Amino acid sequence: MRVVTTGAAGFIGSTLVDRLLREGHSVLAVDDLSTGHLDNLAESADDPRLTFLESDVVADAARREMTAYRAEVVFHLAAQMDVRHSVADPVGDARRNVLGSLAVLESARASGARKLVFASSGGTIYGDQPTYPVHESADLDPICPYGAAKVCGETYLRVYRHLHRLQTTALALGNVYGPRQDPHGEAGVVSIFASALMEGRPTMIFGAGGATRDYVYVDDVVEAFVLAAGPAGDGLRLNIGTGRETSVRQLHRLIAEVVERPDTPKFMPPRAGELDRVGLDCGAAQRVLGWRAKVDLTEGLSRTVAWLQDRVDAAHSPAAPASRHAVVGQTYLVPAVKRDRSEARERR
Repeated sequence: MRVVTTGAAGFIGSTLVDRLLREGHSVLAVDDLSTGHLDNLAESADDPRLTFLESDVVADAARREMTAYRAEVVFHLAAQMDVRHSVADPVGDARRNVLGSLAVLESARASGARKLVFASSGGTIYGDQPTYPVHESADLDPICPYGAAKVCGETYLRVYRHLHRLQTTALALGNVYGPRQDPHGEAGVVSIFASALMEGRPTMIFGAGGATRDYVYVDDVVEAFVLAAGPAGDGLRLNIGTGRETSVRQLHRLIAEVVERPDTPKFMPPRAGELDRVGLDCGAAQRVLGWRAKVDLTEGLSRTVAWLQDRVDAAHSPAAPASRHAVVGQTYLVPAVKRDRSEARERR
């Protein structure tokens, strides 16, 4: 099967790309590298079925390439995912997350794709709810532009399903964590806490620490995307989480135990646009896709910390090999990965 994956150099997208290639599929991986990293695709760099396109999905060149690839399934994960940034720059957020989703949908339609699987948000689209865990039938009540953009993306999915008979499934993800999550980014509290504690840097909790999230391991999330690529779930939004809430304060304590560091965070004022609770009822995903989260939080945190420790050890090793990716000006030289430079040619 031929597939397009946007946001392919991010930690979820790259894990999905690796899984698809292992299963024998051909992948057009699209990422503008604004937050993703080519190193995330190093595991699959020698696979001839992988083609990498560096581009914003809104760009005309990207739309042409995604259309010409004639994929059967499109996985749309590319997004501006920082809630604070969406509050500070809602227009910029809408360009990336609303127009980006529309551009990918239009490419899928034009290419004759069978299905598009969309990464939605299992927290921000629902807002604060009266009962938890939250079912898909709950009223949508986003409290930040990022959540509003995801709701808009889901609305466009329904439009394309009705107008063009494009099969669609939206996966409303909990707080995804695991290997490859950027510890220096604005999102991903597990990786941020773990890396800071390992390096002896201070950690910060915004608010009193009682806010809860539904933390779901990246491999479980990738499994949901793979299952959703089939005919099941057409026209649905499916929650993808564990159904269990963990407070930020509890999370910090668990990570401190894993890395064997003091559990002494600094408490800061709460941030605008942040939710008090996230907890997802994932019964529909189990009924429709046969999916459930398999990796519990303790095991997932251990795996994530082990991955971070491997990175630290490699960085401090005197015999550490040079990066596979050389940078010359604005062009990345990636051995054995075909990279489409049509957009760069168009700019020139």
